[in-house]
Amino acid sequence: MRSFKVKSTTESGLLVSITVIMALMAVYLPIVGIAATLLWPLPIIVLIVRHGMQYGVLSVAAAAIIMTILISPMSAVHMVAAFGPPSLALGYGFYKGLSAARILLYGIVASLVGVFLTAGLTMLITGINPLAMAEQVESMKEAAGAAFQMYESLGMSASELEQTKKQFMEAMEYVTLLLPVVFLLSGMITAWLNFAVGGKVLRRLGHHVTTLPEFDDWHLPKAILYIFGFSLVGLYWGSTREIEILQQVSLNAYVLSTLAGFIQGTAVISSFARNRISRWLFWLIVLFVFLNGAISQILAVCGLFDMLFDYRKRFRRS
Repeated sequence: MRSFKVKSTTESGLLVSITVIMALMAVYLPIVGIAATLLWPLPIIVLIVRHGMQYGVLSVAAAAIIMTILISPMSAVHMVAAFGPPSLALGYGFYKGLSAARILLYGIVASLVGVFLTAGLTMLITGINPLAMAEQVESMKEAAGAAFQMYESLGMSASELEQTKKQFMEAMEYVTLLLPVVFLLSGMITAWLNFAVGGKVLRRLGHHVTTLPEFDDWHLPKAILYIFGFSLVGLYWGSTREIEILQQVSLNAYVLSTLAGFIQGTAVISSFARNRISRWLFWLIVLFVFLNGAISQILAVCGLFDMLFDYRKRFRRS
């Protein structure tokens, strides 16, 4: 019992040290710091799976105190508030042996909690609300106005200037409208990345953890297709009847469901392309399709209908 306690304490100290080092990398290394920031929950996840939730909670608190001393209180607050909840949620899911879908769901919800917790703490400390995009968009528009005046003084034609200004204003409006889906996608990316990397690390350490099925066998819920249909109707009603909140909700639902359809469509193509072309070439083609608006939209619609008709099952049967 004493040996196990010493081992738990030693491993906890080591993993807390790793979290602090990753936080230092996130602050002081521009490019590597991005990966260190996204994977900050990883040591805490490993610690929870190996020694339990109580060690995970204590380690998050210890990491916060050390980061406050070594970096700054604001950086420590932001890091712990943003990535502490998903690290605890994912660690709990792995520790309890839950299904992959439930672990990911817990991670996504916890990541969103972390976003709003960080925003609340920032507002409490500085009085600035980082989620209030309207003020930030207005500031960007004012800065752009000065840039447009400079372009005009350099001899840019009035028609080109007006067209550029119109495109910029439309882009800013879309940024404001799509803020909810941006937060949701950031939470999904954080949860999925730590789930995938954490699962591989835990398996290398000898733990049996649940994994997602092969990408070729991914089947997203049919409800996404109905959300896509709702978004189209909502966009039409919101624009024709000038219902701003309906238009914003429908636009976010449209972007999210279209992205889900693209993922499902890519899974369908991947199952047919398996053992026919190399995987690196396949993903290169997927990248090209993603960057091409028209083709990616067609693939997304095919993926949405696959949720209902299941093309892979039909082709295997035939």
